[in-house]
Amino acid sequence: MQQVIEIFVRLFSISTVRYFVLAGIPFLLYYKLLNRWYSQSKIQKREAAGSDFFRDILHSIQTTAVFTVIGFAILYTPFKSFTRIYEGITDYPLWWIPVSLFLSLVVHDTYFYWMHRLLHNKSLFKYAHVLHHKSTNPSPWTSYSFHILEAVAEGLVLLVITLLIPMHFITLILFVLTGFVINVYGHLGYEIAPKWLRKTFLFEIFNTSVHHNLHHSKFKGNYGLYFRLWDRLLKTENPDYVKEYDRIQEQRLSRKRAKTYQSSAPAEFEQNVNLSALNENSRG
Repeated sequence: MQQVIEIFVRLFSISTVRYFVLAGIPFLLYYKLLNRWYSQSKIQKREAAGSDFFRDILHSIQTTAVFTVIGFAILYTPFKSFTRIYEGITDYPLWWIPVSLFLSLVVHDTYFYWMHRLLHNKSLFKYAHVLHHKSTNPSPWTSYSFHILEAVAEGLVLLVITLLIPMHFITLILFVLTGFVINVYGHLGYEIAPKWLRKTFLFEIFNTSVHHNLHHSKFKGNYGLYFRLWDRLLKTENPDYVKEYDRIQEQRLSRKRAKTYQSSAPAEFEQNVNLSALNENSRG
């Protein structure tokens, strides 16, 4: 029993540190240290209150505990024998690690889309998902801010994936880290996607921070987690998404142009002064 408690505490501690590091660093950068620099990348101009951050952190710790219980059950109880988790790195080809990671993200996105739509059912919304939507202006801390019932529903995707897909422990770690980083980006409150993304096919496939931010501000549509595919296929994507994304990117571009002009203006002024002096000397 002592060993079980020690393993659980270790898993919970690691997961909690991961939450505070991977959500805390972006929060510190964009909301504190560089907020003026990235002001034109802010999706909603109003600021969230400190009480919102505290609520999100509190419920995220609760969610982390729920996820730890589920992870512990899958990895350290007899239930593991029913999963397709394998331990030998050579049990499958090495290329299977990135392939299984990709497949796990596809399964997760599908699972999340339908679970998310179900949670928005009027009969269910008020019992669980309304808590997550208290953050109408989300921040990185919102990433795991779920009601305990939603946390269980969210965490059970790991069970589904390990029952369906052969996965090495390395892939499990990569899946958890990748999913959380993308989740933080979706709740960041700032659009930091590179400008070239808009003109590529990737924009047609992947979600952005603007995409999920619209879900929080409008309370419906944009139910996907990683990809736009289900929302576009089933016509649940917010019709203003692309227009809103372009608006934010234009704001970012305008700020860059302004900074370029300001930095070049003194040089242009000095050049004009030097030319004027040269002309005066040539006349003399």
